[in-house]
Amino acid sequence: MALPVVITLAVLAFAWPAGRISPRDVPVGIVGTGAAGQHAVEGLTRAKPGAFDFHLYPDQQAARSAIKNRDVYGAFAVSGHSITVLKATAAGPSVAQLLTDVGQQLADKATRQIAEQQAAEAHDPAKAHRRAAARQKAARQKAAQQKAAQQKAARQGAAGADSSVKVVVKAVDVVPVSAADPRGVVFSSSVFPLTICGILIGAFVSMARGLARPLHRVLTLVVACAVAALGVYLVAQGFLGALPRNHVATWAILSLDLLSVSAAAAGVIRLLGPAGLGLSAGLMVFVGNAFSGATSAPEMLPKGVGHIGQWLPPGAGASLLRDTAYFDGNAGAGHLAILALWSVCGLTAVMCGHWVTGEARGAKTSATASGELLPALPGAGDALPVRRHAHAHARRHDDDG
Repeated sequence: MALPVVITLAVLAFAWPAGRISPRDVPVGIVGTGAAGQHAVEGLTRAKPGAFDFHLYPDQQAARSAIKNRDVYGAFAVSGHSITVLKATAAGPSVAQLLTDVGQQLADKATRQIAEQQAAEAHDPAKAHRRAAARQKAARQKAAQQKAAQQKAARQGAAGADSSVKVVVKAVDVVPVSAADPRGVVFSSSVFPLTICGILIGAFVSMARGLARPLHRVLTLVVACAVAALGVYLVAQGFLGALPRNHVATWAILSLDLLSVSAAAAGVIRLLGPAGLGLSAGLMVFVGNAFSGATSAPEMLPKGVGHIGQWLPPGAGASLLRDTAYFDGNAGAGHLAILALWSVCGLTAVMCGHWVTGEARGAKTSATASGELLPALPGAGDALPVRRHAHAHARRHDDDG
């Protein structure tokens, strides 16, 4: 009965976050503090409550800097007749597409509002009466008649121009993904296998008979992760072109990501034995990979799930790899600290785990040995136990005598 339950929970761990992808406090910027920007914020807040966390910027240059620094995923620059969507496909293609769709929705809504305002002005009796009075006054005053006619022509021209006004949307990709991976599929496909590969490395190193000394296990973990990360990088960038920038740093992050998973797995196996393999695999694969947000963004997952994923090596590694490959390491300090913490704890367990297991086994062995070699002494009224084969041996000696 345990196996069907485990399979059900594994499917739930992957399917539930994927089926509930939606923006939740996604940080975005609004350029300018004018009425157009305020109307955009109010409209988005009413249409999508809790979807966005707005940040105000004085101009587009400041918003671009915030995007490159990973402070926001994108920004909206709203003017009277246009909306500019500043996005970063490298931060997450799904979030970039979401911002583009939201920008188009804002433009459609603004166009409808302009049309409704023009229709209301055209049917306003008060305005029509004022225009008639102005024409009568212009007719009585010959000197001002030409000026009034010019003003009327100007108003008619403005009304004709406004009638064809349509708010347009312009999308600008501030930090695009590699041209060889326009949808980011190669990036996410390269991140997910790292968890399984790290667990395999940790299991091999912890169970290999040829690695008896803890220092040899640690060195093997480090070297194996570095070589495996080089192979991953050669495939992801050299063959598929998905990691085009900061080559050495990207390889180092891939190595650290593998080391954090493999060291944690090896340490748990060292402490708990074969049961640690199942525990580490369940934690890293069914929780870490499923909650990593590598295919979308942590803010697109259900609340709490994204935070859990970022505290585990798969989620922290994917975010740090994205920060390093496309954003020059901006906002990656926290993810780097999490990977380093998992690596240090795992390597410490590998180095010192034999003390814990050695003390437990030594206590058990000594207790068993003392029980076998030094049996309990009988009391004053107890008879000494005499084995049957000893009596038989004595009888044989008496018969021989």
